[in-house]
Amino acid sequence: MSTSRRSVIAGAFSGIGAQVAAAQTRVGNNAPISPKDNIKITKLETFLVQPRWLFLKIHTDAGIVGLGEPITEGRAKTCAEAVKEIEPYLIGKDPRRVVHHWQAIYRHAFYRGGPILTSALSGIDQALWDIKGKALGVPVYELLGGRTRDKVRVYAHANTPEAMKLSMAQGFTAFKAGVAKKRPTRYVETPSAIKYAAEKFAELRAAVGDDADIGIDFHGSVSPATAKLLIKAYEPYNPMFIEEPINCQDHDIMAEIARGTHLPIATGERVFTKWGFREVLEKKAATILQPDLCHAGGITEVRLIAGMAEAYYATIAPHNPLGPISLAAGVQIAASIPNFLCQEQVSLGEGYIKNPFKVSQGYLELPTGPGLGIELDENALANKLNHDWKNQESYDADDGSVVDW
Repeated sequence: MSTSRRSVIAGAFSGIGAQVAAAQTRVGNNAPISPKDNIKITKLETFLVQPRWLFLKIHTDAGIVGLGEPITEGRAKTCAEAVKEIEPYLIGKDPRRVVHHWQAIYRHAFYRGGPILTSALSGIDQALWDIKGKALGVPVYELLGGRTRDKVRVYAHANTPEAMKLSMAQGFTAFKAGVAKKRPTRYVETPSAIKYAAEKFAELRAAVGDDADIGIDFHGSVSPATAKLLIKAYEPYNPMFIEEPINCQDHDIMAEIARGTHLPIATGERVFTKWGFREVLEKKAATILQPDLCHAGGITEVRLIAGMAEAYYATIAPHNPLGPISLAAGVQIAASIPNFLCQEQVSLGEGYIKNPFKVSQGYLELPTGPGLGIELDENALANKLNHDWKNQESYDADDGSVVDW
């Protein structure tokens, strides 16, 4: 890479260190920015980042830059445009009024919610919390009431015994796998398909033993009839949870399935805001909620969802098949709520952030830095910009009809 291109990229991702130093000199050493000092948002920037992510930087005139991930998988450019449309509202405003801005962005849209707008809002919310924590010189979890735990449990994705053993050697003690199948699941599945799925899970259980936890993700692509058969076949092996056993929006049938098994039902990656999760809780469709910090409304909203879940004796396992900014936001939530279960991750940040997260005996240590507690690695990111990732297109092998993935 040429020196000129690298310098341009480094400039785009710089923390504007000179301005931060000047701000610290101006207000003293108690915090980077005094609560009495004015801060204004100056610019919002989004960057496509491989493999399929969208990173956001919110710049301020104090030199503090907030990080967020405003992404809907497969719609990164659409989310980037949504952020651009929201930008005029934020320019010139104090970023520390996080909840006020959440309300304004959400409620001033006549057509509220939806995956794109709520994901854009989620990433903005993460970045505003990051700015607020940096301005006060404390981690976000301190602003949410302080630590409720000293470390955060995480789980890894693995679909084969070999992959699970490798993840276990890397320090993981919890895992998530998909339903083993030879073809997309039919509406009414054959006995051999059900037997195959159960046998493959039994191999995973044998590989890691009974002291490890393994969740099973149905991905919302299984019919209610087949889901019931699969769950019964899995019950002898005690999976940690059954995730999205059916289409995620059908909370009534999910509640019926939950009543028919002793296994915990998990859902939430495609549920948005407190209003969406209210129905899940009221109908007792799941006892493990999986709000995504990049989709459900950001840190502001997931903190409220966790409080609602606590009232129903439900637990929180934040969804995150995305990047390290999303993981950092989830860790801040996990550190601050009492009813946390486990945090999903697919990247600990190697090649993306300075000081990537590290797993030890199944847990991450709490970050101690201000805000989200992470800093982008500008040099490593230089060759990871831009992508054209698209959602999988799946079709029935026999008749060519569209199937869920």
